[in-house]
Amino acid sequence: MGRGIYWIWLQNALGVRARAAEIISAFPSPEEMYHAGPAAWRMAGVFTPAQAARLENTSLGEAERIAALCEKNAWSVITPDSPDYPELLLQTDDFPLALYCWGDLGRLKGKLHIAVVGTRNPSVHSVDIAGRLSLSLASSGAAIVSGGALGIDSAAHAGALYGKGATTAVLGCGLACRYLMNNYPLRRDIAESGAVITEFPPETPVCARNFPIRNRIISGMCCATVVIEAGERSGSLITANLALEQGRDVFAVPGDVINSSFSGANKLIREGAKPVFSAADILEEYIYRFPGQLREPFDTRPLGSVPPVFDTMKGTVKAAPPPARPPRKNAEAPVKKPLPEGAGSIEAAVYAVLGTEPTHIDDIVRATGLSVSQVGIALTQLELYGVAQLTCGKRYVIT
Repeated sequence: MGRGIYWIWLQNALGVRARAAEIISAFPSPEEMYHAGPAAWRMAGVFTPAQAARLENTSLGEAERIAALCEKNAWSVITPDSPDYPELLLQTDDFPLALYCWGDLGRLKGKLHIAVVGTRNPSVHSVDIAGRLSLSLASSGAAIVSGGALGIDSAAHAGALYGKGATTAVLGCGLACRYLMNNYPLRRDIAESGAVITEFPPETPVCARNFPIRNRIISGMCCATVVIEAGERSGSLITANLALEQGRDVFAVPGDVINSSFSGANKLIREGAKPVFSAADILEEYIYRFPGQLREPFDTRPLGSVPPVFDTMKGTVKAAPPPARPPRKNAEAPVKKPLPEGAGSIEAAVYAVLGTEPTHIDDIVRATGLSVSQVGIALTQLELYGVAQLTCGKRYVIT
């Protein structure tokens, strides 16, 4: 690991969102900073008293342990002096002092990076649009960046992979964290064609406050951020605002004007974001900045005319149809886990509708005759019981 240990030590001491550019300019390298000692740290004038104290109290041994864990799992540590460190990210004031990487960021070097973000609970239509748009962008040579979560994030990554392109997932937890394990196959595919990265040490658990913090990386490593289906309080708007602060471009896909789920994206357009109707609406802005990297002619077809990535009836990524098989005789119904004692009649009614095939919440409402709010509350309780889980497009399956 060599010098990388000192970058890990510095990030462990200062935490995330430190004024990285200012701090590292005060010393030739983190290694020399470490050996300079407390008196030099205080004299440098770039550390607060609390930061100087943390530098004294942070062990280099912990950095060595983290480096060994990464080596054991074939994860790389990308530091600001590495040729694979995202170039645009280095231009931000608070770039991460270390990025933990599963995959190969070097594959994405020199590419136009575009962030595609949106709600974790999108409509089927928005999942479809995210997949088609990312497919078109990736097919033209752009690299898609998103957050690896359910919903629009997963659709964007899947679209890029379906288009034989590269994509990066930026996590809000450590690589060793068992985060969204039903999405693990997608993260594995991302790592094989691009990279899964995080600034959080490997064993950092999922924490809600980490996700807005990591959003600056998503926007910071990209020339543009595209928002698809976001309400006015959506975390995607945090990413869009960070992009504007970082001097990057913001685009948005127009949505239903009477549906609050789209109010944030529509507001961005009203305030000056460029509306997106085709991949060309984005790519035409960068053709001269990335000569030889983008494949022309760009796809000018409306997104509805681009081949779909998802089977919207099942919420799954499209694939070649399997060979026909004769139906199994005496096929058995899926075995469901029993509901815990104390489960209510509404939860039981909703659970009875669920199976191994994803079922949309609207279909559950119709099948049970219950209200949307009753079904929503029951589904949340079933998830807490561990007997059901949400998949993309507001669809649920038994676990």
